[in-house]
Amino acid sequence: MLVIWSGEVVYEEALRWQRLLSAARADDAIDDVVLTLTHDPVYTAGRHADLARNVVADTGIRLVEVQRGGDVTYHGPGQLVAYPIRKLRDSKAVRSHVDALVGACAAVAASYGLPARADRDRPGVWVGNDKLAAVGVRVHRRVTSHGLAFNVDPDLDEFRAGIIPCGIPDAGVCSLRSLGIDTTLTEVRRRLTACLGDALGATLHPGTPADLGLTVGTRV
Repeated sequence: MLVIWSGEVVYEEALRWQRLLSAARADDAIDDVVLTLTHDPVYTAGRHADLARNVVADTGIRLVEVQRGGDVTYHGPGQLVAYPIRKLRDSKAVRSHVDALVGACAAVAASYGLPARADRDRPGVWVGNDKLAAVGVRVHRRVTSHGLAFNVDPDLDEFRAGIIPCGIPDAGVCSLRSLGIDTTLTEVRRRLTACLGDALGATLHPGTPADLGLTVGTRV
């Protein structure tokens, strides 16, 4: 499985990449791949998001509605995002795919000595009552898209200013930095890549967007 590092990618561009790769994977034109990147500041709303309830202020950050699970969340600099484009064996494998993403994030947190945990009732990875990593996926033609967002050192005020993160009013958001972990996005990506490989049962090989024909401005 290729693991691609793309740097910062505008959210809508990354959506186009995912659509392109998902269609290619469904047709067996490519193998499984994981996109890793960061985004510009953006709020995203999953297909069942309660916008009237969970978007609470106009901060000037745009809102993009997408076809993933989950409610409203924030993406921005300092947050590591991973989008696995995988072809599942059948529909029953969706739960294990989500569990693998959650498990990989929890393993990264544990590698820094943090007592992170999953919560079946509140998706993602938690440290106490604060969410460290969010998980939301889409599956179409047995191919996964979207994925996980791991908070390394984002501006946490952006989560709280305009939305109720993930639609959970009685919980907070944290990052490695806010928990006292001095690290870099590069190092977290290295650890997450290794943990994803273990969780997905795959050997990950580094690649670039160009290896998949991805360029800024690609249109499906």
